[in-house]
Amino acid sequence: MKVKKKVVFVCQSCGNESGKWFGKCPACGEWNSAVEEERRKTADRWVEDRRELRQPRRLSDIEDAELERSEVGIGEFDRVLGGGLVPGELVLVGGDPGIGKSTLLLQVLSRLAENGKAGFYVSGEESEAQTRMRAGRLGTLSGELYVSCETDVNVILNQLSELKVSAAVIDSIQTVYNPELAGAPGSVGQIRECGLRFLNFAKAHSTALFLVGHVTKEGAVAGPRVLEHMVDVVLYLEGERYQNYRVLRAAKNRFGSTNEIGVFEMREMGLVEVLDPSRVFLSERDSRAPGSVVVSSIEGTRPLLVELQALVSSSGYSFPQRAATGYDSKRLSVLLAVLEKRIGLKLGAADVFVNVAGGIRLDEPGSDLGLVVAVASSYRNTAVKPHTAVAGEVGLGGEVRRVAQIEQRVKEATKLGFERIIIPSGSIPDVSHKGRIDIVGVDDVRSAVQHALEKTGSGEKS
Repeated sequence: MKVKKKVVFVCQSCGNESGKWFGKCPACGEWNSAVEEERRKTADRWVEDRRELRQPRRLSDIEDAELERSEVGIGEFDRVLGGGLVPGELVLVGGDPGIGKSTLLLQVLSRLAENGKAGFYVSGEESEAQTRMRAGRLGTLSGELYVSCETDVNVILNQLSELKVSAAVIDSIQTVYNPELAGAPGSVGQIRECGLRFLNFAKAHSTALFLVGHVTKEGAVAGPRVLEHMVDVVLYLEGERYQNYRVLRAAKNRFGSTNEIGVFEMREMGLVEVLDPSRVFLSERDSRAPGSVVVSSIEGTRPLLVELQALVSSSGYSFPQRAATGYDSKRLSVLLAVLEKRIGLKLGAADVFVNVAGGIRLDEPGSDLGLVVAVASSYRNTAVKPHTAVAGEVGLGGEVRRVAQIEQRVKEATKLGFERIIIPSGSIPDVSHKGRIDIVGVDDVRSAVQHALEKTGSGEKS
């Protein structure tokens, strides 16, 4: 059979191809991202066969059927997926090295196998003996869980066809290659081609496939972004390697919400669900420390109470430092400007550091008021009143705006024993069940700070 060779230049950032070299990618604008790849193409009868498999159908003739989900049995994992696995679903799982991606997916396959659904774990980075040793440590030696150490995509697809499993894990997509392509495993062309082959197999055989992807130092999945557009679900396992808690978050989900998170604790026997994360995240909090406040946040449908810490100190540099962990640094700059303009806090010559305890990232607007109170508390060296939680969005005029699902936030604070919660005045009518908690409504950041802080300490600067 005659083999045709073709040399193309591929952008490492977005996967854009061109027949000639380019300095700046015309698609994404990145400079010096072109990589030369040699393509070999043979007569592809598979494409011709695919034309005969399915004919176009009128959209109105297709039956309206609900998605048949199958629960994995790990509640936090099912929550993030949207209620369970969908047949034919292609899921991309990313995370830092050593964060627990392989451990979590091995536990998922084991739980499915215990429920009578065979699983297949393909490891391109470990031997079968190493995988067996890790499975034994995790207690995931289920009878219907198969393993293979293979990197050729054609061999893997043949094994999947023979086993007829309900779910499989490819660990990792960067190690799989197609021998018909000249690029090395992990290259843009190989990742895109292998990802497409797995996508076609998952849809044709109704098999749920998990692709493990390495991440870059910027936190994105390594390889072309087209891989994220190709899959149905993109999950990120986040957390500090030297901390016990991990957060599973969906960046994309065609069959569910992208706002849900799952919280796990890394133990010797693997990842264990954290059923009450609010209580866990607040267990080590020092309520008398200035700059510490409890924020009532919403992650999907789950109310979550987390500790937000701020530290304000005089700067020894010409340009004061602004650093945030678990919080948007741009949003931090905006709220600091609001504090300086509306309350008069002199923050222009001060370093400001913000941290969300427990490895959680706060993205929703309802955490604005918590940051404002934390910064004011640290600046004035005055602790927040005991047993107080806050929730509210802050506008540029210093006004405190309504937030969604306020009743769930109040109930979560009441359940954990808080006696007061500071919320926007406009949200008070939305709370039908006040329970034993004192609800304080505020209209602007000045009144919020006055209600939140105790009597001014010796560090008062206002």
